[in-house]
Amino acid sequence: MIKERLAALVAESSDGAITAEEAMAATVPLTALGLTSIAQLRLVDAIEAEFGVAVDLTEEGLALLDDLDVMSRHLAAR
Repeated sequence: MIKERLAALVAESSDGAITAEEAMAATVPLTALGLTSIAQLRLVDAIEAEFGVAVDLTEEGLALLDDLDVMSRHLAAR
């Protein structure tokens, strides 16, 4: 459920450059699919608003955004 919502947020944050379906099926980092740095910042804002958590903007924190499974587990653990 969290992963599906994250995929929708990726689609919204990337202005549709990456569809929710593409994000769900991704076997490569989302940045390899075209998630830009601007889209990453939008995604951070969306995740923080949706899930009420702060996303670490360090390299390690931003790396979480590249993999929906990892981010889903991270959010579920909070």
